[in-house]
Amino acid sequence: MKTLQDLFIAELADMYDAENRLARTLPKLAKAASHKELREALEAHLEETEQHTKKLQRVFKAFGQAPHGKKCDAIVGLLKEAEKIASENQGSPTINAALISAAQKLEHYEIASYGCLREWAEQLGNQTAADLLHEILDEEKSADEELTELARERCNDLAQPDEIAPRSVRPMRARAHADTW
Repeated sequence: MKTLQDLFIAELADMYDAENRLARTLPKLAKAASHKELREALEAHLEETEQHTKKLQRVFKAFGQAPHGKKCDAIVGLLKEAEKIASENQGSPTINAALISAAQKLEHYEIASYGCLREWAEQLGNQTAADLLHEILDEEKSADEELTELARERCNDLAQPDEIAPRSVRPMRARAHADTW
């Protein structure tokens, strides 16, 4: 019979694979971004992702396990979609809004996964693991909030032609173009 700890280790291995796959794909997404702040945010998240992998190694050790991955089908699909979105919007004013959408889908998957893992670690009585997972969860939430801010304040407006954009957005768009392009 499987136990909660068995489930925890399996899902931890899933996220270990996910973080490793993200670390390989984030540079491609950052390169595809035409907006400087978005590119910088994706590059910064790459550094966080590499740290998440190290923290997950510590979580495995807190449970007496060697770090190992289990193919994360969800991340494989989300990354495939992100690469497709980047390709389909390359050279278009929509590229940055599209990349943010893809990145937020990834973040939301990670937030859900780390939320469960943290709760399970607490229930299993492993506060060291729970604290590490809480740190990762907070960083994922922060990355998601930063992407939302970039979308609202910069990238979404740039994806919409001037003749369609609300009049209140047009002056902001002119400033955004001057600052970032």
